[in-house]
Amino acid sequence: MIASLPMYDRPELAETTDRLWCAIRDELRAVGIDAPDTLSRDVDIWDVWTAPDLVFSQTCSLPYRARLRDQVSLIGAPVHQFADCPPGHYFSVIVGRDGQIPAAPRLAVNDPLSQSGWAHFHAWLDRSGLAYGAVVITGAHRASARAVSTGHADLAALDAQSWALMQAYDTWAGDLVVLGRSSHSPALPFIAARDADIPAYQTALRRAIDALDEADRLALNLFGVHEFPAARYLDQAIPPEP
Repeated sequence: MIASLPMYDRPELAETTDRLWCAIRDELRAVGIDAPDTLSRDVDIWDVWTAPDLVFSQTCSLPYRARLRDQVSLIGAPVHQFADCPPGHYFSVIVGRDGQIPAAPRLAVNDPLSQSGWAHFHAWLDRSGLAYGAVVITGAHRASARAVSTGHADLAALDAQSWALMQAYDTWAGDLVVLGRSSHSPALPFIAARDADIPAYQTALRRAIDALDEADRLALNLFGVHEFPAARYLDQAIPPEP
């Protein structure tokens, strides 16, 4: 059995994330679903997402619709609290070092299969009529933000939740300026193995999140789960590679 919560699992939040997993684990067991005692960390996320004994994880909507749609079960999306954003949705912020966007800006992209780091970015660039120059693939939102802050790139698109955590924990985030915001889309989906009992999972996840204390809710910016139909993810376009 394997479970992970890799998307926002910063060291500063490890204990809080572990408490969230313990709540989910206990509620899964309460509805008859066996679950591992602890989260698996330092494991390749694709190995987790495609594991035949996957119990629970969270992925990004672009990997879900591009590769995982027939391999996993969609459980639901987290409800964060962002201004002017519907429940169960999120968006990307476009950051630079100052208020100016150079001609043919250099882009920092965490992964070509990232909804927030590339799909949102590509759509924003298209709407803005911007032609971009070089692209550096960084491997993580935090690394993309750091590439902009150090001058190795001009623009990056950051998941709103990742950006909020950078503002809370990374002093250098103050060097960045938000230049724009993408349209919103369904937030990062919670998933389980293909043959999962989806209603039982949804019940367990709702109960686990409801059981969090206020400090953990605020630290995780997690206030519920929204149960989207798969079509809300699958109907979104898959962007060309950068």
